[in-house]
Amino acid sequence: MIDLRSWLPRRLRGDTPVVPLVRLSGAIGMPSAMGRGSLSLAAVDGALKRAFSVKGAKAVALALNSPGGSPVQSHLIFRRIRQLAEEKKLPVIAYVEDIAASGGYMLACAADEIVADRSSIVGSIGVVSATFGLDKAIARLGIDRRVYTAGTRKVTLDPFQPENGDDVEHLKTLQRDIHAFFIELVKGRRGDRLKEGEDLFSGLYWAGDRAVALGLADRVGTWHDDLAARYGDKVDIRVFEPGRAGFLRRRLFGGAADAAGGLVDFDDALASIERRAMFSRYGL
Repeated sequence: MIDLRSWLPRRLRGDTPVVPLVRLSGAIGMPSAMGRGSLSLAAVDGALKRAFSVKGAKAVALALNSPGGSPVQSHLIFRRIRQLAEEKKLPVIAYVEDIAASGGYMLACAADEIVADRSSIVGSIGVVSATFGLDKAIARLGIDRRVYTAGTRKVTLDPFQPENGDDVEHLKTLQRDIHAFFIELVKGRRGDRLKEGEDLFSGLYWAGDRAVALGLADRVGTWHDDLAARYGDKVDIRVFEPGRAGFLRRRLFGGAADAAGGLVDFDDALASIERRAMFSRYGL
């Protein structure tokens, strides 16, 4: 008897293991605040839902490449992945490419297993805020800063005014609260695998082998090799990527014509500089 299934495309035969893989690449920021190429729940939710809805999937894989960003958006994406994993009863495996640091590592913790390349950057479990002090510069230029508020603490850490110690302490309290939540999340997901006492929560970061030794990752490898070893060489890996804004969005939401006749979205240009700065913090 002729097996008609042999004539069907591999993904339709029903005997091939299927693993959807979602690419999560870029800095993490509020929707549209960091321009195209950034990660937010609004940007990635569609790809996540499609991946977790693949019939017959053995697991869902995440290909991560993020230096972090917004702690809120990081946690929203984390929670969405866990919600879908529990709803569909599917294991999740995170594969770190160049980097999963800070909020990017929070995304990795949404997985049941974390796999990193030997040169991947992993960790940076901390909170950072940065700004500039421009009060002396505007004083030299003879510029007055005029701010009117209702509420004695409505304006804090204004870069055009001298630094206020009370404002700094308030910010540090906020950072400590967020940091404590981040630590609690990592401990809850990684459990006894963590080797504490190694500055795990200091904000430091490590390469793949060291991250495995510290319990921040489970093993070194790549998604292609690791999934083939787990599910066989014929595993059907289906890649899902969050949608990117295209020509229509640029036409509708602005941008100025450049010398080549294209469009320059100045918000995206500034966001690209910010994203570049975040990656460069880790030498990338």
